[in-house]
Amino acid sequence: MSLKPEPIHPVPQETARVAKAAFPKGSTFIRMRDELGILYQDEAFAALFPQNGQPALAPWRLALITIMQFAEELSDRQAADAVRARLDWKYALSLELEDSGFDFSVLSEFRSRLLAGNAEYLLFDTMLDHFKQRGLVKAGGRQRTDATHILAKVRALHRVMCVGETFRATLNSLAVVAPTWLQSFAPEEWHIRYDHRMEEHRFPRDTIKRIAAAQTIGADGYQLLNAIDTTPELHWLYQVPAVQTLRRVWLQHFELVDGHVHFRSDDNIPPPATMICSPYDTEATYGRKLTTWWVGYKVHLTESCDEDQPRLITHVETSPAGKGDVDVTPVIHQALKDKQLLPKEHLTDTNYAESKQFVASQVDYGIDLIAPTRADNKWQGQAKQGFAASSFQIDWPAQQAICPTGHPSSSWTPAIDRRDNEVIKIKFSTKDCQACPCRSQCTRTDRRTITVRKEEHHMALEKARAREKTSEFWKVYDQRAGIEATMSQGVRAFDMRRSRYEGFSKTHLQHLACATAMNIVRVLAWLEEPSVAKTRTSHFAALAA
Repeated sequence: MSLKPEPIHPVPQETARVAKAAFPKGSTFIRMRDELGILYQDEAFAALFPQNGQPALAPWRLALITIMQFAEELSDRQAADAVRARLDWKYALSLELEDSGFDFSVLSEFRSRLLAGNAEYLLFDTMLDHFKQRGLVKAGGRQRTDATHILAKVRALHRVMCVGETFRATLNSLAVVAPTWLQSFAPEEWHIRYDHRMEEHRFPRDTIKRIAAAQTIGADGYQLLNAIDTTPELHWLYQVPAVQTLRRVWLQHFELVDGHVHFRSDDNIPPPATMICSPYDTEATYGRKLTTWWVGYKVHLTESCDEDQPRLITHVETSPAGKGDVDVTPVIHQALKDKQLLPKEHLTDTNYAESKQFVASQVDYGIDLIAPTRADNKWQGQAKQGFAASSFQIDWPAQQAICPTGHPSSSWTPAIDRRDNEVIKIKFSTKDCQACPCRSQCTRTDRRTITVRKEEHHMALEKARAREKTSEFWKVYDQRAGIEATMSQGVRAFDMRRSRYEGFSKTHLQHLACATAMNIVRVLAWLEEPSVAKTRTSHFAALAA
Protein backbone atom coordinates (compact mmCIF):
# COMPACT_ATOMS: atom_id res chain seq x y z
CA MET A 1 0.00 0.00 0.00
CA SER A 2 1.33 3.45 -0.89
CA LEU A 3 0.97 6.70 1.02
CA LYS A 4 -0.37 9.79 -0.70
CA PRO A 5 -0.48 12.51 2.00
CA GLU A 6 -3.59 14.67 1.98
CA PRO A 7 -4.48 17.75 4.02
CA ILE A 8 -6.40 17.00 7.21
CA HIS A 9 -9.90 18.35 6.88
CA PRO A 10 -11.81 19.95 9.75
CA VAL A 11 -14.58 18.06 11.51
CA PRO A 12 -17.59 17.80 9.14
CA GLN A 13 -20.34 20.19 10.16
CA GLU A 14 -23.02 17.53 10.55
CA THR A 15 -20.68 15.30 12.60
CA ALA A 16 -19.81 18.24 14.84
CA ARG A 17 -23.47 19.23 15.30
CA VAL A 18 -24.68 15.74 16.22
CA ALA A 19 -21.65 14.98 18.44
CA LYS A 20 -22.00 18.24 20.38
CA ALA A 21 -25.70 17.58 20.83
CA ALA A 22 -25.07 14.03 22.05
CA PHE A 23 -22.21 15.11 24.36
CA PRO A 24 -23.15 18.55 25.66
CA LYS A 25 -20.49 18.31 28.37
CA GLY A 26 -17.93 16.90 25.97
CA SER A 27 -16.04 13.58 26.10
CA THR A 28 -12.40 12.58 26.24
CA PHE A 29 -11.92 12.28 22.49
CA ILE A 30 -14.03 15.32 21.61
CA ARG A 31 -11.97 17.37 24.06
CA MET A 32 -8.80 15.82 22.66
CA ARG A 33 -9.64 17.15 19.20
CA ASP A 34 -10.78 20.55 20.50
CA GLU A 35 -7.97 21.12 23.01
CA LEU A 36 -5.00 19.46 21.31
CA GLY A 37 -5.90 19.88 17.65
CA ILE A 38 -4.09 17.86 14.98
CA LEU A 39 -1.54 15.61 16.66
CA TYR A 40 -0.19 13.57 13.74
CA GLN A 41 0.56 14.31 10.09
CA ASP A 42 0.71 11.80 7.24
CA GLU A 43 4.20 12.98 6.28
CA ALA A 44 5.63 11.59 9.54
CA PHE A 45 4.75 8.06 8.35
CA ALA A 46 5.95 8.38 4.75
CA ALA A 47 9.01 6.17 5.29
CA LEU A 48 6.78 3.26 6.35
CA PHE A 49 4.92 3.05 3.03
CA PRO A 50 6.20 2.30 -0.51
CA GLN A 51 5.99 4.88 -3.29
CA ASN A 52 3.65 2.85 -5.50
CA GLY A 53 0.66 0.68 -4.78
CA GLN A 54 -2.90 0.83 -3.59
CA PRO A 55 -3.62 4.01 -1.59
CA ALA A 56 -3.39 3.40 2.16
CA LEU A 57 -5.77 4.64 4.81
CA ALA A 58 -4.62 7.96 6.29
CA PRO A 59 -1.83 7.09 8.79
CA TRP A 60 -2.69 10.05 11.02
CA ARG A 61 -6.11 8.45 11.58
CA LEU A 62 -4.63 5.01 12.22
CA ALA A 63 -2.21 6.54 14.74
CA LEU A 64 -5.04 8.24 16.62
CA ILE A 65 -7.20 5.13 16.49
CA THR A 66 -4.33 3.10 17.95
CA ILE A 67 -4.00 5.52 20.86
CA MET A 68 -7.77 5.66 21.41
CA GLN A 69 -7.93 1.88 21.24
CA PHE A 70 -5.41 1.49 24.07
CA ALA A 71 -7.03 4.28 26.05
CA GLU A 72 -10.21 2.18 26.26
CA GLU A 73 -8.60 -1.29 26.27
CA LEU A 74 -10.29 -2.30 23.01
CA SER A 75 -9.35 -5.13 20.68
CA ASP A 76 -8.73 -4.40 16.99
CA ARG A 77 -12.24 -5.54 16.08
CA GLN A 78 -13.81 -3.43 18.82
CA ALA A 79 -11.80 -0.38 17.76
CA ALA A 80 -12.88 -0.77 14.13
CA ASP A 81 -16.50 -1.02 15.32
CA ALA A 82 -16.05 2.13 17.42
CA VAL A 83 -14.91 4.05 14.33
CA ARG A 84 -18.13 3.00 12.58
CA ALA A 85 -20.54 3.45 15.47
CA ARG A 86 -19.37 6.13 17.91
CA LEU A 87 -19.91 9.84 17.43
CA ASP A 88 -16.97 10.96 19.57
CA TRP A 89 -14.58 8.78 17.55
CA LYS A 90 -15.90 10.17 14.26
CA TYR A 91 -15.51 13.69 15.64
CA ALA A 92 -11.89 13.13 16.67
CA LEU A 93 -11.10 11.53 13.29
CA SER A 94 -12.90 14.10 11.06
CA LEU A 95 -15.21 11.45 9.61
CA GLU A 96 -18.65 11.86 8.09
CA LEU A 97 -21.54 10.31 10.00
CA GLU A 98 -22.16 7.74 7.27
CA ASP A 99 -18.49 6.65 7.08
CA SER A 100 -18.42 2.83 7.18
CA GLY A 101 -14.89 2.51 8.57
CA PHE A 102 -12.44 -0.23 7.61
CA ASP A 103 -11.56 -3.84 8.24
CA PHE A 104 -10.07 -4.41 11.69
CA SER A 105 -6.97 -6.14 10.24
CA VAL A 106 -5.72 -2.72 9.09
CA LEU A 107 -4.74 -1.88 12.69
CA SER A 108 -2.54 -4.96 13.01
CA GLU A 109 -0.90 -4.14 9.68
CA PHE A 110 -0.25 -0.57 10.85
CA ARG A 111 1.49 -1.78 14.03
CA SER A 112 3.56 -4.18 11.94
CA ARG A 113 4.69 -1.28 9.75
CA LEU A 114 5.76 0.67 12.83
CA LEU A 115 7.84 -2.25 14.07
CA ALA A 116 9.31 -3.11 10.67
CA GLY A 117 10.35 0.52 10.19
CA ASN A 118 11.86 0.81 13.72
CA ALA A 119 9.30 3.54 14.35
CA GLU A 120 7.78 2.18 17.55
CA TYR A 121 8.54 5.45 19.37
CA LEU A 122 6.91 7.57 16.67
CA LEU A 123 3.47 7.78 18.27
CA PHE A 124 4.84 8.49 21.75
CA ASP A 125 7.59 10.96 20.79
CA THR A 126 5.39 12.92 18.38
CA MET A 127 2.83 13.41 21.13
CA LEU A 128 5.60 14.35 23.58
CA ASP A 129 6.98 16.96 21.14
CA HIS A 130 3.50 18.46 20.92
CA PHE A 131 3.38 18.82 24.70
CA LYS A 132 6.90 20.32 24.75
CA GLN A 133 5.82 23.00 22.29
CA ARG A 134 2.92 23.86 24.59
CA GLY A 135 5.25 24.12 27.58
CA LEU A 136 3.65 21.19 29.42
CA VAL A 137 6.93 19.30 29.81
CA LYS A 138 10.49 20.61 29.84
CA ALA A 139 14.10 19.72 30.52
CA GLY A 140 16.06 20.67 33.61
CA GLY A 141 13.39 19.82 36.15
CA ARG A 142 12.75 16.77 38.29
CA GLN A 143 11.74 13.34 37.03
CA ARG A 144 11.17 9.96 38.65
CA THR A 145 11.33 6.34 37.48
CA ASP A 146 9.95 3.01 38.60
CA ALA A 147 9.20 -0.39 37.08
CA THR A 148 6.52 -3.03 37.29
CA HIS A 149 6.36 -6.61 36.07
CA ILE A 150 4.59 -7.58 32.86
CA LEU A 151 3.01 -10.98 32.33
CA ALA A 152 3.73 -12.48 28.91
CA LYS A 153 0.93 -13.86 26.78
CA VAL A 154 2.01 -17.43 27.51
CA ARG A 155 1.45 -19.95 30.25
CA ALA A 156 4.03 -20.39 32.98
CA LEU A 157 4.92 -24.09 32.66
CA HIS A 158 7.01 -26.38 34.81
CA ARG A 159 10.11 -27.79 33.11
CA VAL A 160 8.65 -31.13 32.00
CA MET A 161 5.60 -29.49 30.50
CA CYS A 162 7.78 -26.84 28.85
CA VAL A 163 9.92 -29.36 26.96
CA GLY A 164 6.81 -31.31 25.96
CA GLU A 165 5.06 -28.23 24.62
CA THR A 166 8.23 -27.16 22.81
CA PHE A 167 8.44 -30.47 20.98
CA ARG A 168 4.73 -30.35 20.20
CA ALA A 169 5.08 -26.82 18.77
CA THR A 170 7.97 -28.01 16.60
CA LEU A 171 5.90 -30.90 15.22
CA ASN A 172 3.06 -28.52 14.39
CA SER A 173 5.45 -26.20 12.51
CA LEU A 174 6.99 -29.09 10.56
CA ALA A 175 3.52 -30.39 9.74
CA VAL A 176 3.02 -27.15 7.81
CA VAL A 177 6.39 -26.79 6.06
CA ALA A 178 7.26 -30.49 5.54
CA PRO A 179 4.05 -32.52 6.00
CA THR A 180 4.91 -35.44 3.69
CA TRP A 181 8.27 -36.15 5.31
CA LEU A 182 6.94 -35.77 8.86
CA GLN A 183 4.00 -38.09 8.17
CA SER A 184 6.36 -40.84 7.00
CA PHE A 185 8.90 -40.25 9.79
CA ALA A 186 6.84 -39.72 12.96
CA PRO A 187 6.19 -42.89 15.03
CA GLU A 188 2.58 -43.70 15.86
CA GLU A 189 3.10 -43.08 19.59
CA TRP A 190 4.01 -39.45 18.91
CA HIS A 191 0.37 -38.79 18.06
CA ILE A 192 -0.63 -40.16 21.46
CA ARG A 193 1.88 -37.93 23.23
CA TYR A 194 1.77 -34.72 21.21
CA ASP A 195 -1.59 -34.34 19.44
CA HIS A 196 -2.93 -32.34 22.40
CA ARG A 197 -1.49 -29.56 24.55
CA MET A 198 0.67 -30.63 27.47
CA GLU A 199 -1.75 -29.04 29.94
CA GLU A 200 -4.25 -31.74 29.01
CA HIS A 201 -1.87 -34.53 30.04
CA ARG A 202 -1.66 -35.91 33.54
CA PHE A 203 2.03 -35.99 34.37
CA PRO A 204 2.97 -38.24 37.33
CA ARG A 205 3.54 -36.54 40.67
CA ASP A 206 6.31 -38.93 41.64
CA THR A 207 9.65 -37.25 40.94
CA ILE A 208 11.30 -40.33 39.43
CA LYS A 209 8.37 -41.04 37.11
CA ARG A 210 8.19 -37.39 36.08
CA ILE A 211 11.90 -37.34 35.19
CA ALA A 212 11.36 -40.55 33.18
CA ALA A 213 8.55 -38.84 31.26
CA ALA A 214 10.82 -35.88 30.55
CA GLN A 215 13.58 -38.15 29.29
CA THR A 216 11.12 -39.86 26.94
CA ILE A 217 10.28 -36.45 25.48
CA GLY A 218 13.99 -35.65 25.30
CA ALA A 219 14.71 -38.85 23.38
CA ASP A 220 11.94 -37.99 20.90
CA GLY A 221 13.45 -34.57 20.38
CA TYR A 222 16.93 -35.92 19.79
CA GLN A 223 15.49 -38.44 17.33
CA LEU A 224 13.95 -35.62 15.31
CA LEU A 225 17.04 -33.41 15.43
CA ASN A 226 19.28 -36.32 14.47
CA ALA A 227 17.12 -37.05 11.43
CA ILE A 228 17.44 -33.43 10.31
CA ASP A 229 21.20 -33.41 10.94
CA THR A 230 21.92 -36.64 9.08
CA THR A 231 19.70 -36.08 6.04
CA PRO A 232 21.16 -33.51 3.62
CA GLU A 233 17.78 -32.99 1.95
CA LEU A 234 16.40 -31.77 5.30
CA HIS A 235 19.13 -29.27 6.19
CA TRP A 236 16.86 -26.43 5.11
CA LEU A 237 14.76 -27.18 8.18
CA TYR A 238 17.57 -25.59 10.23
CA GLN A 239 16.02 -22.25 9.28
CA VAL A 240 12.61 -23.07 10.75
CA PRO A 241 12.30 -20.97 13.96
CA ALA A 242 10.60 -23.81 15.84
CA VAL A 243 13.55 -26.14 15.11
CA GLN A 244 16.00 -23.50 16.33
CA THR A 245 13.95 -23.08 19.51
CA LEU A 246 13.89 -26.87 20.01
CA ARG A 247 17.69 -26.99 19.87
CA ARG A 248 18.02 -24.20 22.44
CA VAL A 249 15.48 -25.71 24.84
CA TRP A 250 17.04 -29.18 24.59
CA LEU A 251 20.47 -27.70 25.35
CA GLN A 252 19.04 -26.02 28.45
CA HIS A 253 17.15 -29.05 29.81
CA PHE A 254 18.93 -32.18 28.56
CA GLU A 255 22.39 -33.65 28.25
CA LEU A 256 23.67 -36.82 26.57
CA VAL A 257 25.75 -39.11 28.79
CA ASP A 258 27.19 -42.15 27.00
CA GLY A 259 24.47 -41.85 24.39
CA HIS A 260 21.64 -41.77 26.94
CA VAL A 261 19.34 -38.79 27.49
CA HIS A 262 19.48 -37.24 30.95
CA PHE A 263 17.11 -34.56 32.23
CA ARG A 264 19.27 -31.90 33.88
CA SER A 265 18.82 -31.35 37.60
CA ASP A 266 17.63 -27.97 38.83
CA ASP A 267 21.16 -26.98 39.85
CA ASN A 268 22.54 -27.82 36.38
CA ILE A 269 20.46 -25.51 34.21
CA PRO A 270 21.09 -21.93 33.04
CA PRO A 271 20.06 -18.98 35.26
CA PRO A 272 16.29 -18.31 35.24
CA ALA A 273 16.82 -14.97 33.49
CA THR A 274 18.17 -16.79 30.40
CA MET A 275 15.78 -19.75 30.32
CA ILE A 276 13.23 -20.14 27.54
CA CYS A 277 9.92 -20.47 29.35
CA SER A 278 7.63 -21.08 26.37
CA PRO A 279 8.14 -22.00 22.69
CA TYR A 280 5.55 -19.39 21.76
CA ASP A 281 7.44 -16.42 23.21
CA THR A 282 11.15 -17.19 23.46
CA GLU A 283 11.94 -13.64 24.61
CA ALA A 284 9.83 -13.93 27.77
CA THR A 285 11.96 -14.99 30.73
CA TYR A 286 11.59 -15.59 34.44
CA GLY A 287 11.72 -12.52 36.66
CA ARG A 288 11.76 -12.06 40.39
CA LYS A 289 11.14 -9.08 42.65
CA LEU A 290 11.14 -9.84 46.37
CA THR A 291 8.65 -12.74 46.65
CA THR A 292 7.00 -12.27 43.24
CA TRP A 293 7.99 -14.60 40.38
CA TRP A 294 6.62 -14.17 36.86
CA VAL A 295 7.22 -15.01 33.21
CA GLY A 296 7.44 -12.02 30.90
CA TYR A 297 9.05 -8.59 30.95
CA LYS A 298 9.39 -5.36 32.93
CA VAL A 299 8.32 -1.87 31.94
CA HIS A 300 10.13 1.21 33.28
CA LEU A 301 8.15 4.45 33.27
CA THR A 302 9.84 7.83 33.72
CA GLU A 303 7.67 10.88 34.35
CA SER A 304 8.07 14.55 35.17
CA CYS A 305 7.18 15.66 38.69
CA ASP A 306 7.73 19.43 38.77
CA GLU A 307 5.42 21.37 41.06
CA ASP A 308 3.88 23.58 38.37
CA GLN A 309 3.60 21.02 35.56
CA PRO A 310 1.35 18.05 34.79
CA ARG A 311 2.79 14.61 35.54
CA LEU A 312 3.65 13.38 32.04
CA ILE A 313 5.50 10.22 31.07
CA THR A 314 8.73 11.21 29.32
CA HIS A 315 10.15 7.79 28.51
CA VAL A 316 9.04 4.16 28.32
CA GLU A 317 11.57 1.35 28.46
CA THR A 318 10.68 -2.34 28.24
CA SER A 319 13.30 -4.83 29.41
CA PRO A 320 13.58 -8.61 29.89
CA ALA A 321 12.22 -9.74 33.23
CA GLY A 322 15.62 -10.88 34.44
CA LYS A 323 17.53 -7.73 33.52
CA GLY A 324 18.65 -5.59 36.44
CA ASP A 325 17.16 -2.12 36.85
CA VAL A 326 20.63 -0.60 37.24
CA ASP A 327 21.43 -1.58 33.63
CA VAL A 328 18.43 0.42 32.43
CA THR A 329 19.49 3.68 34.12
CA PRO A 330 21.99 4.81 31.43
CA VAL A 331 19.55 3.74 28.69
CA ILE A 332 16.88 6.02 30.15
CA HIS A 333 19.30 8.92 30.51
CA GLN A 334 20.51 8.61 26.91
CA ALA A 335 16.92 8.48 25.64
CA LEU A 336 16.02 11.61 27.61
CA LYS A 337 19.12 13.33 26.24
CA ASP A 338 18.07 12.47 22.68
CA LYS A 339 14.65 14.00 23.38
CA GLN A 340 16.26 17.08 24.97
CA LEU A 341 14.39 16.31 28.19
CA LEU A 342 17.22 15.58 30.60
CA PRO A 343 16.18 16.38 34.19
CA LYS A 344 18.34 18.09 36.76
CA GLU A 345 17.26 15.60 39.42
CA HIS A 346 16.25 11.98 38.84
CA LEU A 347 14.44 10.15 41.65
CA THR A 348 14.65 6.34 41.60
CA ASP A 349 14.70 3.45 44.01
CA THR A 350 17.85 1.64 45.12
CA ASN A 351 17.78 -0.86 42.25
CA TYR A 352 18.58 1.88 39.70
CA ALA A 353 21.45 3.38 41.68
CA GLU A 354 24.68 1.46 42.00
CA SER A 355 27.74 3.57 42.82
CA LYS A 356 28.81 3.61 39.16
CA GLN A 357 25.47 5.17 38.21
CA PHE A 358 25.88 8.00 40.72
CA VAL A 359 29.11 8.88 38.91
CA ALA A 360 27.99 8.25 35.31
CA SER A 361 24.73 10.16 35.74
CA GLN A 362 26.57 13.26 36.90
CA VAL A 363 29.58 13.07 34.58
CA ASP A 364 27.86 11.96 31.36
CA TYR A 365 24.49 13.69 31.68
CA GLY A 366 24.71 16.29 34.46
CA ILE A 367 21.97 14.51 36.40
CA ASP A 368 21.82 14.32 40.18
CA LEU A 369 20.65 10.74 40.80
CA ILE A 370 18.66 10.76 44.03
CA ALA A 371 18.10 7.31 45.53
CA PRO A 372 18.77 5.44 48.78
CA THR A 373 21.99 3.44 48.68
CA ARG A 374 22.23 -0.30 49.07
CA ALA A 375 22.67 -1.33 52.71
CA ASP A 376 25.83 -2.96 54.02
CA ASN A 377 24.75 -6.60 54.35
CA LYS A 378 27.92 -7.81 56.10
CA TRP A 379 27.38 -8.89 59.69
CA GLN A 380 29.57 -6.05 60.97
CA GLY A 381 27.34 -3.46 59.29
CA GLN A 382 24.11 -5.20 60.30
CA ALA A 383 25.13 -5.59 63.94
CA LYS A 384 25.91 -1.85 64.29
CA GLN A 385 28.59 -2.74 66.79
CA GLY A 386 31.38 -4.26 64.71
CA PHE A 387 33.87 -2.64 62.37
CA ALA A 388 32.07 -2.24 59.02
CA ALA A 389 33.96 -1.45 55.81
CA SER A 390 33.17 2.23 56.33
CA SER A 391 35.27 2.16 59.55
CA PHE A 392 38.47 1.67 57.54
CA GLN A 393 40.51 4.58 56.20
CA ILE A 394 41.49 4.28 52.54
CA ASP A 395 44.80 5.74 51.37
CA TRP A 396 44.17 5.76 47.61
CA PRO A 397 47.60 7.03 46.43
CA ALA A 398 49.37 4.42 48.54
CA GLN A 399 46.82 1.71 47.61
CA GLN A 400 46.44 0.77 51.24
CA ALA A 401 43.76 0.65 53.92
CA ILE A 402 44.17 1.34 57.62
CA CYS A 403 42.03 -0.62 60.08
CA PRO A 404 40.38 1.06 63.12
CA THR A 405 43.26 -0.13 65.35
CA GLY A 406 45.89 1.39 63.06
CA HIS A 407 47.21 -1.66 61.18
CA PRO A 408 47.84 -1.28 57.41
CA SER A 409 46.52 -3.76 54.83
CA SER A 410 48.81 -6.39 53.35
CA SER A 411 47.29 -6.72 49.84
CA TRP A 412 45.33 -4.59 47.35
CA THR A 413 43.74 -6.50 44.42
CA PRO A 414 41.47 -4.97 41.70
CA ALA A 415 38.60 -7.29 40.69
CA ILE A 416 35.08 -7.44 39.21
CA ASP A 417 32.17 -8.41 41.45
CA ARG A 418 29.07 -10.40 40.48
CA ARG A 419 27.24 -7.22 39.47
CA ASP A 420 30.06 -6.26 37.08
CA ASN A 421 31.27 -3.46 39.33
CA GLU A 422 34.95 -2.61 39.46
CA VAL A 423 36.03 -3.30 43.04
CA ILE A 424 39.18 -3.63 45.12
CA LYS A 425 39.67 -6.57 47.47
CA ILE A 426 41.77 -5.54 50.47
CA LYS A 427 43.25 -8.07 52.88
CA PHE A 428 44.98 -7.59 56.22
CA SER A 429 47.82 -9.58 57.73
CA THR A 430 46.89 -12.78 59.56
CA LYS A 431 49.54 -11.98 62.15
CA ASP A 432 48.04 -8.56 62.92
CA CYS A 433 44.44 -9.84 63.04
CA GLN A 434 45.08 -12.86 65.29
CA ALA A 435 46.84 -10.71 67.90
CA CYS A 436 44.29 -7.85 67.72
CA PRO A 437 42.17 -7.36 70.91
CA CYS A 438 39.27 -6.13 68.73
CA ARG A 439 39.21 -9.22 66.54
CA SER A 440 35.74 -10.34 67.73
CA GLN A 441 34.29 -7.03 66.54
CA CYS A 442 36.03 -7.21 63.19
CA THR A 443 36.21 -10.74 61.78
CA ARG A 444 35.24 -14.34 62.43
CA THR A 445 38.10 -15.77 60.35
CA ASP A 446 41.88 -15.70 60.58
CA ARG A 447 42.12 -12.23 59.03
CA ARG A 448 39.90 -9.37 57.88
CA THR A 449 39.13 -8.68 54.23
CA ILE A 450 37.06 -5.80 52.87
CA THR A 451 35.80 -5.02 49.38
CA VAL A 452 35.39 -1.42 48.20
CA ARG A 453 34.52 0.20 44.87
CA LYS A 454 37.21 1.90 42.84
CA GLU A 455 38.05 5.39 44.05
CA GLU A 456 35.58 7.61 42.19
CA HIS A 457 32.75 5.15 42.75
CA HIS A 458 33.66 4.70 46.42
CA MET A 459 33.70 8.45 47.02
CA ALA A 460 30.34 8.87 45.25
CA LEU A 461 28.83 6.08 47.34
CA GLU A 462 30.12 7.58 50.60
CA LYS A 463 28.74 10.97 49.59
CA ALA A 464 25.34 9.45 48.77
CA ARG A 465 25.24 7.60 52.09
CA ALA A 466 26.06 10.77 53.98
CA ARG A 467 23.37 12.68 52.08
CA GLU A 468 20.62 10.19 52.82
CA LYS A 469 21.15 10.72 56.56
CA THR A 470 19.79 14.28 56.24
CA SER A 471 16.15 15.31 56.48
CA GLU A 472 16.49 17.38 53.28
CA PHE A 473 17.20 14.21 51.29
CA TRP A 474 14.04 12.49 52.45
CA LYS A 475 11.95 15.59 51.90
CA VAL A 476 12.97 15.54 48.24
CA TYR A 477 12.87 11.76 47.90
CA ASP A 478 9.31 11.58 49.22
CA GLN A 479 8.18 12.90 45.84
CA ARG A 480 9.26 9.65 44.18
CA ALA A 481 6.28 7.91 45.79
CA GLY A 482 3.99 9.55 43.24
CA ILE A 483 5.23 7.19 40.53
CA GLU A 484 3.27 4.42 42.25
CA ALA A 485 0.06 6.18 41.20
CA THR A 486 1.26 6.15 37.60
CA MET A 487 1.93 2.43 37.80
CA SER A 488 -1.49 1.87 39.32
CA GLN A 489 -3.16 3.89 36.57
CA GLY A 490 -1.28 1.98 33.89
CA VAL A 491 -2.23 -1.38 35.36
CA ARG A 492 -5.81 -0.68 36.41
CA ALA A 493 -7.05 1.73 33.74
CA PHE A 494 -4.91 0.73 30.74
CA ASP A 495 -4.30 -2.99 31.35
CA MET A 496 -0.53 -2.55 31.08
CA ARG A 497 0.27 -5.51 33.34
CA ARG A 498 -0.62 -8.16 30.74
CA SER A 499 0.94 -8.29 27.31
CA ARG A 500 -1.57 -8.47 24.47
CA TYR A 501 0.97 -9.91 22.08
CA GLU A 502 3.75 -12.48 21.88
CA GLY A 503 7.28 -11.12 21.65
CA PHE A 504 9.34 -8.30 23.09
CA SER A 505 8.90 -5.71 20.32
CA LYS A 506 5.11 -5.98 20.21
CA THR A 507 4.91 -5.78 23.99
CA HIS A 508 7.10 -2.66 23.95
CA LEU A 509 4.83 -1.05 21.33
CA GLN A 510 1.84 -1.80 23.58
CA HIS A 511 3.55 -0.01 26.48
CA LEU A 512 4.30 3.02 24.31
CA ALA A 513 0.70 3.21 23.12
CA CYS A 514 -0.58 2.92 26.70
CA ALA A 515 1.81 5.65 27.88
CA THR A 516 0.72 7.95 25.04
CA ALA A 517 -2.93 7.43 25.97
CA MET A 518 -2.13 8.11 29.64
CA ASN A 519 -0.41 11.36 28.71
CA ILE A 520 -3.44 12.51 26.72
CA VAL A 521 -5.78 11.78 29.62
CA ARG A 522 -3.49 13.62 32.04
CA VAL A 523 -3.04 16.66 29.81
CA LEU A 524 -6.79 16.99 29.30
CA ALA A 525 -7.32 16.80 33.07
CA TRP A 526 -4.58 19.41 33.60
CA LEU A 527 -6.04 21.81 31.05
CA GLU A 528 -9.39 21.53 32.80
CA GLU A 529 -7.89 22.08 36.26
CA PRO A 530 -4.15 22.94 36.27
CA SER A 531 -3.20 21.40 39.60
CA VAL A 532 -2.28 18.01 41.01
CA ALA A 533 -5.02 16.51 43.16
CA LYS A 534 -4.14 15.62 46.72
CA THR A 535 -4.11 11.98 47.76
CA ARG A 536 -7.54 10.98 48.94
CA THR A 537 -8.06 9.92 52.54
CA SER A 538 -10.90 8.01 54.16
CA HIS A 539 -13.43 9.76 56.39
CA PHE A 540 -11.97 7.99 59.42
CA ALA A 541 -8.39 8.95 58.54
CA ALA A 542 -9.50 12.56 58.16
CA LEU A 543 -10.52 12.61 61.84
CA ALA A 544 -6.89 12.15 62.88
CA ALA A 545 -5.93 15.24 60.92
